[in-house]
Amino acid sequence: MGLITGILTGMICGIGLMAVWKHMTRYRSNKRIAKAVDVTVMGCLCRDDLKKVCGDNFPEWISFPVYEQVKWLNKQLSKLWPFIAEAGEAIIKESVEPLLEDYRPPGITSLKFSKLSLGTVAPKIEGIRVQSLKKGQITMDIDFRWGGDPNIVLGVEAAMVASIPIQLKNLQVFTVIRVIFQLTEEIPCISAVVVALLSEPKPRIDYVLKAVGGSLTALPGLSDMIDDTVNTIVTDMLEWPHRIVVPIGGIPVDTSDLELKPQGKLTVTIVKANGLKNHEMIGKSDPYAVVYIRPLFKVKTKTIDNNLNPVWDQTFELIAEDKETQSLFVEVFDKDNIGQDERMGVAKLPLNELVADAAKEIELRLLPKLDMLKVKDKKDRGTITIKVLYHEFNKEEQLAALEAEKAILEERKKLKAEGVIGSTMDAVGSGVGMVGSGIGAGVGLVGTGLGAGVGIVGSGFGAVGSGLSKAGKFMGRTFTGSSKKNGSSTPVNSVQENGGAKPLKSE
Repeated sequence: MGLITGILTGMICGIGLMAVWKHMTRYRSNKRIAKAVDVTVMGCLCRDDLKKVCGDNFPEWISFPVYEQVKWLNKQLSKLWPFIAEAGEAIIKESVEPLLEDYRPPGITSLKFSKLSLGTVAPKIEGIRVQSLKKGQITMDIDFRWGGDPNIVLGVEAAMVASIPIQLKNLQVFTVIRVIFQLTEEIPCISAVVVALLSEPKPRIDYVLKAVGGSLTALPGLSDMIDDTVNTIVTDMLEWPHRIVVPIGGIPVDTSDLELKPQGKLTVTIVKANGLKNHEMIGKSDPYAVVYIRPLFKVKTKTIDNNLNPVWDQTFELIAEDKETQSLFVEVFDKDNIGQDERMGVAKLPLNELVADAAKEIELRLLPKLDMLKVKDKKDRGTITIKVLYHEFNKEEQLAALEAEKAILEERKKLKAEGVIGSTMDAVGSGVGMVGSGIGAGVGLVGTGLGAGVGIVGSGFGAVGSGLSKAGKFMGRTFTGSSKKNGSSTPVNSVQENGGAKPLKSE
């Protein structure tokens, strides 16, 4: 009896063990299959999908092997940072302060650095992609991130308000830097370096403003003004297609192929707006429209009093530098005779949606901001109707545009010196700040006329190139920057004004 019981017990235990082993085998197999499916799905995700999964912490090298990790470079950067920071402070002090005056908002009378230190925390390079997009050049995209401890204090003054020191705290920079090396057969084998920020992914600069010994409430809207100024400088100077060209080696070289040149002309007619949101307690808003491609150079329509469905029917000519990456921006403001004009809505039209020499009428929906994720009030702002026509320049028209812009820039500087416009970033209206007929007749574009009182970025930006020579000395090499005043030495100097010509129709 015991023998039979033992046999049965053994058979039951054996069958149980076999069942458990089979179950475990099937379980492990299913897990392997599920894992393989997950890996396959992850491998099929595009860059945008991965960014949605990872958010702002997405390094470019996670699943794209073209971006290489450079831990060794980060170690060296940490050791070199004290010297790089000292050189960077000299460059920023020399080149950025003049720009703050040019880009200074109308509500602020003075904007200067009181203190400037880049701190002790070095930036981090998440990845580098090296590619050859053009013969004779090496292009390097650098995934750059910096959450440092700088000590930056701005001295801000406004009308009838004493200077208030404003400190920038918790500064963080997330961007992709494009560096292009122009090769040559002579030592040091690099004749020039081009530096720019890629527009995609959008450069992100985060910081917190804190008043030192004062209150931000003393200057209403100060935080928004400084945010707009920082974004404008980054977009208008360093975001591709805008770039800085630095000749290297001390030998004069031709950098004309690297410089930014006018690519085409955009004729824009601001026809009308419909259903604008009223911003007045009594009566209706007095709207006008501001049009631009580059923030530094804006033109504006006449003001239509007491009307939420204004008809402007005014035409402007704007210059495009890179049709594939630039956009047309249209902002509608409510004119305020006492305080600051209030923005009623903004619209954006990518230029790559336009076909050359084909007129197009478009109705754009106005948004409170282009970044709707940060907007709580999502009520309808109305629409604006525009007509656009893009014309691509030939070589002769391109050269004519460059010459015209030089004269127009001088006229705009004169208007600023005379107090007609508050800063070079102010929008120029159809009846205010226009270039006179003497200039308009002599420097027109081929077949049209470019006389808007706005022009290329000229010698005011030459300090960027010359300031780099200081950086070179700190790092043991002298880099020769150029700061010629004719607007033809570097892209920063030769970037033409996109505020375009004077309106073809007057008030």
